[in-house]
Amino acid sequence: MLGIQGSKRFGVSLLCGSLLLALGPLARAAAPGSVNRPLLRVGPAQAQVTTPGGASGPQYGLFRCQVMGAGSAANCLDPYEMRHAYGIDQQIAAGYDGSGQTIVIVDAYDNPNLEAQIAHFNAYYGLPPTQLTRVAPDGLIPFDQTDPNMVGWAEEISLDVEWAHAIAPGARIVLLQARTASDADISSALKYAVDNRLGDVVSMSFGENESCVDPAQMAAYHGTFADATRKNMTLVASSADQGAAQSTCDGTSWVKGVSSPAVDPLVTGVGGTELTVSQYCLPALGCDPSQHPAPGTYQSETVWNEGLPYGDYGSLFGYGTLSSGGGYSVVYGEPPYQKGTIHGGKQRAVPDVSYSGAVEHGVLTYLAIPGLPPGFYLFGGTSAGAPQWAAIAAITNQKAGHALGFLNSALYKINQTPAAGSGFHDITAGTNSSLQFDQYGNPVDIVGYNAGPGWDAASGIGTPIASSIVDQLIAQVAPGDAVAVINNTKVTPVGKPAQPGHVRPH
Repeated sequence: MLGIQGSKRFGVSLLCGSLLLALGPLARAAAPGSVNRPLLRVGPAQAQVTTPGGASGPQYGLFRCQVMGAGSAANCLDPYEMRHAYGIDQQIAAGYDGSGQTIVIVDAYDNPNLEAQIAHFNAYYGLPPTQLTRVAPDGLIPFDQTDPNMVGWAEEISLDVEWAHAIAPGARIVLLQARTASDADISSALKYAVDNRLGDVVSMSFGENESCVDPAQMAAYHGTFADATRKNMTLVASSADQGAAQSTCDGTSWVKGVSSPAVDPLVTGVGGTELTVSQYCLPALGCDPSQHPAPGTYQSETVWNEGLPYGDYGSLFGYGTLSSGGGYSVVYGEPPYQKGTIHGGKQRAVPDVSYSGAVEHGVLTYLAIPGLPPGFYLFGGTSAGAPQWAAIAAITNQKAGHALGFLNSALYKINQTPAAGSGFHDITAGTNSSLQFDQYGNPVDIVGYNAGPGWDAASGIGTPIASSIVDQLIAQVAPGDAVAVINNTKVTPVGKPAQPGHVRPH
């Protein structure tokens, strides 16, 4: 069968013979102080059921997981479905596509064929060319297709660039490439981007257990984020993919925790949901389009949780959890914008918002990375949400006529002001409880958090309704919001970890 070989625990077949690329019994660090490979890839995508330009379909091919009656349990999305689901298409139709704005995407290592991949993705979906610039302030290490960590980061780069562009096709994209996945190199690259203000919005699809970050390194990250915030740069990061579980610092087991940098109070942390939308209805398959909603029409959402015992698709994933990261910090106190708005505790809590992230309801992404069969792959995880929220921020900046910068205070104000209109889909069902496995294959059960009305530690405030959230953010962002957070957030560094922490792509 074609595809990427998964582990015995998570290596499960999808329809049409694709394989889940996922975790072994434990997601190990690549090396002390370094970032792991992504955790959430599926590939290749299921077989097409139409050809580009077919009379019964759109001007591009469709995959079984997009089409009603095609025999797929999955509910994957292309750019047009995703835009429609969250109301982004209405902003683009009005001329707000991120033009004049720049999204900085932070990743590690390299993707040697990136330009060809994004050209294929754009041509396939009829998108305009991506205005891409690569910046590697500390140089690059030659790409090694036998190194799964480098391959995983190359996948992450493709996902981030393709889908930031899919949502904000007019925005410029700066791919900021850290030399390696070490905390020091990631931090150095971030500082360069902020010192030189390379863009208006920064997307970070990676993270690590906040308790495993060296206190000096945590201070360096926070200092850079404070500088970015003072320069009206918006910071967005994914919240992690193992639910309420985080790897121990030595990479041998799991504990309850949250992910840095999403937990930093100056960063908008993005969790994950399982989004269900209306699929394509094709007369050739006996479906009457007049009797069904348009493709991508929003149907429902729950907290992203796949795999037994807490999630769905157990027949595919078996035991072990992929889920929306979230919980309460042990490093940062409750920031001003969360006082009186979150349930339980007096600490910084994440996520702030969420976005579609389930693997079986994932986004179609084109890969042509050395060592992998070229083709469209299905991606899930909170790292799919971070670049798309960054794209929404770019669209908002364009409509405002200037960079809004720090968004968190405004997001919570909007959520607390129903009269302003609904800016979010409130996710009220699901959990981010998590079953993981230690280095010996023993189960580690982490009881997480359940979704409910309003903010919760599984889905945050909820997912965007871009047709209204864009205007509400423009109205609610206030210049003093960021200053209040910088000056009034208590930081309690944990002890220096026995081994340096590591971030990994989510």
